[in-house]
Amino acid sequence: MPHPVMFDDADPLLARVRELALALPGAHEKISHGRPFFSTRTAFAVYGGSEKGTRTAFPHSIIVKPDEEERRALLEEPHTYLPMYFGPAGWVGYDLDRPAVDWTEVAELLDMSFRETAPVRLVRELDARHA
Repeated sequence: MPHPVMFDDADPLLARVRELALALPGAHEKISHGRPFFSTRTAFAVYGGSEKGTRTAFPHSIIVKPDEEERRALLEEPHTYLPMYFGPAGWVGYDLDRPAVDWTEVAELLDMSFRETAPVRLVRELDARHA
């Protein structure tokens, strides 16, 4: 049985996340479990999620895999959460449904998650773009 779609394709926050995520080398989007997943060989971001333990929904959020130091710092922020299913593997949810989203920080989180999950050749390609 397929999962129900849990996002609005016309969502302007999703459009901004798509713009940032799909600009990364080799990135593509697929729908899995009813949500947009941004991937290379494996996922580096998911749009929308729920908090582990409470099941509180965050439909306008991204789930990313930061490095461990950044993860600890992020989880101290009021706009982040430990996502169901992904949290135990080191992922963090970042709520976008608030007045002042720092899109530079969102881009940095997507970049960091990409670097944590992407093949080395794609990380080298990203580094070459910035050189």
